Amino acid sequence: MRKTPNKLEAEPASAKLANTKPLDITSASVPDTLATLKVNPDIGLAHADVDIRRKENGYNEVPEQQGHPALRFLVKFWGVSAWMLELIMVLSAVLRKYPDLAVVSTLLVVNAVVSFMQERRAAGVVETLRRRLQVSARVLREATWQVIPARELVPGDIVRVRPGDIIPADVKLLTGTMSIDQSALTGESKDAEKASGDVLSSGSIVRRGEGNGVVMLTGAKTYFGRTTELVQQARPKLHIDAVMAKVVRWLFLTVGALLGMVVVISFLRHTPFLEMVPLMLILFMSAIPLSLPVMFTVSMAVGSKELAKRGVLVTRLSAAEDAATMDVLCVDKTGTITMNQLAVTGVIPLEQATEADVLFAGALASQEANQDPIDFAVLAAAKERHIFDNLAKIRPVSFAPFDAKNRRTEAVVEQNGQRLRVMKGAMRTVAEVCRLQPSAIEALEARVSESAAKGYRTLAVARGPETGALAVVGLVTLYDPPRPDAKQLIAELLELGVSVKLLTGDALPVACEIGQGVGLPDIRRMADLKAVSVQASHKTADFFAGANGFAEVFPEDKYIVVKHLQATGHVTGMTGDGVNDAPALRQAEVGIAVSAATDVAKGAASVVLTEPGLTNIVALVEQGRTIYQRILTYIINKISRTILKTAFVAIAFVVTGKFVMSAFAMLLLIFITDFAKISLATDRVRPSKKPETWNIGGFITVSVVLGALMVAEALLLLWIGWSRFGLAMNDTALYTFSFLTLLYYAAFSIVSARERHWFWATMPSKLIVIAAVMEVLVGTILTCAGIPGLAPLPWWQPLTIFVYAMISCLVVNDAVKVVMIKRLVPAVMA
Repeated sequence: MRKTPNKLEAEPASAKLANTKPLDITSASVPDTLATLKVNPDIGLAHADVDIRRKENGYNEVPEQQGHPALRFLVKFWGVSAWMLELIMVLSAVLRKYPDLAVVSTLLVVNAVVSFMQERRAAGVVETLRRRLQVSARVLREATWQVIPARELVPGDIVRVRPGDIIPADVKLLTGTMSIDQSALTGESKDAEKASGDVLSSGSIVRRGEGNGVVMLTGAKTYFGRTTELVQQARPKLHIDAVMAKVVRWLFLTVGALLGMVVVISFLRHTPFLEMVPLMLILFMSAIPLSLPVMFTVSMAVGSKELAKRGVLVTRLSAAEDAATMDVLCVDKTGTITMNQLAVTGVIPLEQATEADVLFAGALASQEANQDPIDFAVLAAAKERHIFDNLAKIRPVSFAPFDAKNRRTEAVVEQNGQRLRVMKGAMRTVAEVCRLQPSAIEALEARVSESAAKGYRTLAVARGPETGALAVVGLVTLYDPPRPDAKQLIAELLELGVSVKLLTGDALPVACEIGQGVGLPDIRRMADLKAVSVQASHKTADFFAGANGFAEVFPEDKYIVVKHLQATGHVTGMTGDGVNDAPALRQAEVGIAVSAATDVAKGAASVVLTEPGLTNIVALVEQGRTIYQRILTYIINKISRTILKTAFVAIAFVVTGKFVMSAFAMLLLIFITDFAKISLATDRVRPSKKPETWNIGGFITVSVVLGALMVAEALLLLWIGWSRFGLAMNDTALYTFSFLTLLYYAAFSIVSARERHWFWATMPSKLIVIAAVMEVLVGTILTCAGIPGLAPLPWWQPLTIFVYAMISCLVVNDAVKVVMIKRLVPAVMA
């Protein structure tokens, strides 16, 4: 097969290493390259050499180019909401309303500072994720293979790369052949074939084959100068974005209609246009969810930190949001349901072979450097029985790793001048290679079925001359025990409304035995699903609904399972670990890479687990639903409060002929109450026991009704103040009265809106309590002290407004909320 030309060989690089130009290394032969880098490929570097080379070359990473903090801060003064505030500032200056100008300026700066600080906080969370979630590398140092973060590699390190690995640096291939995907670097979709002596560029992906290589260049000195990262910085489109876009459009239409009515009436009454423009702009601005980005960022940062403590790293912003709505989770058996601690439980020799013969051949068909669980188990059994000592006398010639298509590993070795071919893998695959008769295969399958009934996985081992026929020498049974908490955690997921489906490549008897033990009794063959999917779609849906999982699943089948589930309306989660799992992980709304996953799987997933088992997946679901509840509270509160502010001012103007609030008072109200809305990101909420949905029409109806109800209550209170407290004759007192009315309603409406049941069902977080108390105290103290534009009121008037707002929100409105949610969203009250 013709090799793809390597750009590294065609063009020189600029970095230097050991006083040798990179061109010499990239184009030199393998022996010359090793000599230049001063490394023995069978031993690797010594730790002392590694320290010296790291001081010379630095870590294997490319420093991120970040904009100047001052420029990032100035960007906060650019945008629709910032422009509206800046226009109000200009109008206030023209009209010489300097108190308004001061408040608007302060609001603009504080919003910019808070947004900038929270953006930096979010960046800190991402940086923490980067440090915890790094591309790993198998490296040989002082004759011992180990797994280290790729950033710790230095030129001269001997590394081993396998399918699913991201090439961690510029590497020259020493042994083996492979196909690699360089599309992310070159744009070419066709895989490149690589052989000994070729260069593997940092950031490319191994698709097939494996081998050893030597690191030539690291970090910024690599040809493409890119750091391989698993944390995704791109912000995907979130469901909440679409929901809020609809809500904001509706609010703009409502606010626009009310303010249009006010403008028409003000012209008829000859109200000065410039006098009312600032208030109009402020009311329009109130329809924009200014604090949502900050609130959402804080909520995600808090959630991500909490999840990281529990072994869950969120690499895509939408993951926690999607986890809230996930209703089906497809899980791998290994490492999720089981311990991922394979051990040989029995050796069954055949014909004239002995147990030692079977383990000897199986160990020869294994590769320690691959860090493969099956290979580890076979090699460990050989070591325990001291068979491993004989391997020192064997010279390996070639090794073909396990592949999902061939389902076996194979090696050619040389012993005493003779070449021997050994193989281990799925029983039927090995039996067919050995050309056994059907009767012999049936006899072996009977033995495999006996082991499968105990939950054991069975491999066949064969050996023979390099060019002659192979003979099956025996069977090896392995067992990966279920995790002790698997059954309980699956039950917890089911209680949370998440259906769990087990996917495994094991034979059906093995899968059924494991499934029965963890509460997933109905396991079916993947082939049966494929057969049913050819028929009517409703039959496929029924087949899925009744199954607890599927056995004999190939990695590429997982993508089919995800597509089928999504086609039937499910929000799907998928766990995976291999390179072939990447398409399914990308397709699933919640792609979860398990703790032992390949780098490619981690890069494709939206969530990476750092610990085995399902505990952290339960935490992910609960945290996702917690974030959802906090955002839903914000939406309910935003809609009802926007209706209250706008309709209150508009209707009062129509009735009284006066603006009952000044632009200054409205800006001060927005400024004080914004912090309480941001504090919703830390609220103490109860995660729902059922998957959430972004079809929140019922909650929006509740919000509108609550907003209208608060408008009626506030207007009734204003009428009392107008007729009994002499507000008609004192505009500054009128402004203060209206300001306090909206302020107290803001504080108490959050207390009610945060809980779907009665407001006392759960206690709010300390930060919400502090924020609500502070906004009430600050607003009350400012008005009592008397500031320009807001006259102080007698002490009993603020107290009357406070008690009236508290009874309205926490008694009347809370009861209306509970009744409406029971009727419109009954699932919430279940």
